[in-house]
Amino acid sequence: MNHEQDLWTYTLQPQDDGVKYQDILYRRFHFSRKLIQHLKQGERVWVNGAFTFLTTRGKAGETLSVQLQPPEINSIPGENLPLEILYEDDYFIAINKPAGQVVHPTPRYPRGTIGNAVVGYWLAKGEARPFRPIHRIDRNTSGVVVIGKNQFAHQQMAWQHAHGRIHKCYRGIVEGQVMEDQGTIKAPIALAPDSFIQRQISPEGSPAVTLYKVLERYQDASLLEFILETGRTHQIRVHCQHLGHPLLGDDLYGGNLARINRQALHSSIYEFNHPLTGELTTIQAPLPEDLQRLLRELARVE
Repeated sequence: MNHEQDLWTYTLQPQDDGVKYQDILYRRFHFSRKLIQHLKQGERVWVNGAFTFLTTRGKAGETLSVQLQPPEINSIPGENLPLEILYEDDYFIAINKPAGQVVHPTPRYPRGTIGNAVVGYWLAKGEARPFRPIHRIDRNTSGVVVIGKNQFAHQQMAWQHAHGRIHKCYRGIVEGQVMEDQGTIKAPIALAPDSFIQRQISPEGSPAVTLYKVLERYQDASLLEFILETGRTHQIRVHCQHLGHPLLGDDLYGGNLARINRQALHSSIYEFNHPLTGELTTIQAPLPEDLQRLLRELARVE
């Protein structure tokens, strides 16, 4: 396989002989039914350079080409904002989000978001794309945010997420010394009564699993690494409170604001198999200065 900007190509193999193009896309490459239906609208699929219908049966050696990104209307206004790009190719862009910035515009935060910044960056390059974040992190959590550049990339990552193929790793600083070197928190999470924001542990909640490992212990705090097996809203924050060691600075879930005024949580690694090549793609965001400073302060208290 190879690709140009937003053009996906594949050379049919002997096992594809006689198979409909739409079945090759669905079964071999996990194109969703919805995306395949969209591909049938307009001339977006070619074989050996000539337009074809997806219901046609293929022959080994043919080159199947798919236009992944038709012209689309973007509903988010672009802005010229600072943007730290960790990774970019024709399918994805990954941003190191600073604490305090929202990922997607909301009525409360209509401008100044990662979405506005990314769209502004694309518009400056003459590209019109909708903003499709693969995942989101809280406003006061820093670190990796991955955005799909087209519908195919977004759908492929949704498939990987549903099949447990995506590896997400966070680092956080919690109150107190966590005595177990590592552990697993299994506690379902639900929206707290009378709140649109706060979550709580509840038997009626959605299943939530967080793995943790102690990286460093300080006099009255611990640096932990978290791996998410599920992706519930505020999962790490709620689970740390449940563990009895809330994140420093996380006053919504019992954390102390004396040392830092935001939850001491950072999205450090996002790892997935690239949908084009199948190769493992690892995106890393370094620990931001405020958390590095906090760790230095904690070490001095020893």
